[in-house]
Amino acid sequence: MPLWHSVWLLLLWAAIYFAALFSPPLLDDADATHSNAARYMAQTGDLVTLHVNGIRYLEKGPLPYWLSAASFRIFGYNAFASHLPVALAILAFAALAYAWSRRAWNDRAALYAATGVLTSAGVFLFTRTLIPEAILTVLLGASLFAFLHALHHESRLAAYTAWALLALAILAKGLIAPVFVLGTLFFYLSLNGEWKHWRRLRPFSGFLVMFVIAAPWHILAGLRNTGGDHGHGFFWFYFVNEHFLRFLGKRVPHDYNKLPWYLYWTLHIVWLFPWSFFAPSAVIAWRNKNRTTIPGPKDTSARMLFLYGALILVFFAFSTNQEYYTFPSYLPLLMLTAAGIVYAENFYSTHRTSRRALLGAHIALTIAGAAIALALFGGLWSSRHLPFEPDAGSLLAHRGVGDYTLSMSHFFDLTDRSFAALRLPAILAAIAFAFGPGIAWFLRARRKHIASTLTIALTSALFLVAAHIALGRFGTMLSSQNLEAKYESLFAQHAIEPNTELMLYGDQAYGSSIAFYSGKVLPLVEGRSTSLWFGSTFPDAPHIFLTRNDLAARWGNGPRKALFVPLEKRDEVDALLGTKQLILMESSGKALITDRPLDNPR
Repeated sequence: MPLWHSVWLLLLWAAIYFAALFSPPLLDDADATHSNAARYMAQTGDLVTLHVNGIRYLEKGPLPYWLSAASFRIFGYNAFASHLPVALAILAFAALAYAWSRRAWNDRAALYAATGVLTSAGVFLFTRTLIPEAILTVLLGASLFAFLHALHHESRLAAYTAWALLALAILAKGLIAPVFVLGTLFFYLSLNGEWKHWRRLRPFSGFLVMFVIAAPWHILAGLRNTGGDHGHGFFWFYFVNEHFLRFLGKRVPHDYNKLPWYLYWTLHIVWLFPWSFFAPSAVIAWRNKNRTTIPGPKDTSARMLFLYGALILVFFAFSTNQEYYTFPSYLPLLMLTAAGIVYAENFYSTHRTSRRALLGAHIALTIAGAAIALALFGGLWSSRHLPFEPDAGSLLAHRGVGDYTLSMSHFFDLTDRSFAALRLPAILAAIAFAFGPGIAWFLRARRKHIASTLTIALTSALFLVAAHIALGRFGTMLSSQNLEAKYESLFAQHAIEPNTELMLYGDQAYGSSIAFYSGKVLPLVEGRSTSLWFGSTFPDAPHIFLTRNDLAARWGNGPRKALFVPLEKRDEVDALLGTKQLILMESSGKALITDRPLDNPR
């Protein structure tokens, strides 16, 4: 790898991903929920059974939690430590794209592929929370890369490495790992007529390697978690409910939606932005390449990558899905696009169709960038007289954002008034889109191909930095850490008693960051639902689930109560408690209330 390639990629990663580790705090819902599971591991040393708020949490594989738990032991219990394994996985993702593209094509394709990984909107967007997709993507892709090497170089070490990586992928996210990897190999061997080489993959001894690595955790989890709902234990819940019933849309409880088919497919233009604009020109370049050269060994990577990406996309088109489920397909899509761009550059002077397609992509991106920049400048102009609002989430407090079950639903909650809180990121993004695409087009027309492509990457990088700043401005809406900090400050001021009972109203996901930052097992009022439902059915589950009647009976009696109330439940709690509540703090429509006056008010 040329030194400047390494420096370029490390600087991109540091500016976009490492810098983002320090803010905002852990977000409510999946981010803090998964961090709670990792915190329990770090504190108890139980590496088998995940727990969230004291309740068994059996729906996820353990590997991401092992990594975050280790990070917690080193760096403490904070957002940096929680998200560090994901950030490192993105760096490994880029390194894998570079290494595979370099072996399959050349240094330029490797540079473009790794750059595409680090600057794609979806890669950034879906790694703002602690979910396993980035780790899974690296393990699946590395396993396929090793299998391909074993197949064509008869390497026993590569074959066993591939099986070991596949085992780790199973520990990251279950049985979809062998479905994607072995399914891709099946179609690849069938379409290429290479079944005669199947022994090079060491299927029997390799399967044993995979079993030895992946099976122990599953066996121990099954033995330690029996006697749940209707006698079901880990094996039923994890394999039947979380795999097969989730695929069929019949998972219990039913708390996932499925994207409409037209959104499922077209949103990949957004997830792979800005490189999705160059996909058509890449396809044309691939066609020209295949017409003008004799396919050779290097094309085997393209075939495998195409089959791998197609299998993932088709699989989740039929399954229930969240927007980020297809994250592993970004590796083959970005690598193929990067190689196609290189071919288009090579054909720029000799093939009119490749030149026109590549310039057409620049024109489309420039028009889109100009439209985005105009919209941003328009928002800046219309909000020029509005005061800066540090709690941007309070501007959206009238919306039922917590009721959404698709991960990107918050995009629909941006309002004109919220723009005043986003001036800095809006200015950065507007500048990036106003000038970046045009400069890249100019450089391309002058045949400065590498400079043109990297200018697109810089444009996207500046946009992603701006997007992270904007995310921080909405931190009080997406996280409840500031309410937990208020609770801690009241202790420090001796305004509330040491035996105060901190409780959450509704599902724990509404205030999971409070549970994480407090480090306590918190009672949940009307919270026996979604991810904690199955764990609550075990006979030894702690008695943390209260009803509305339980809360009404305890409110004002015994030790002081401090209750976190999410925006979605404010009306319900007001109807239940009426004037018997004292608001300690409000933020973005959420509230921390208590049942009696403070001991030492300030």
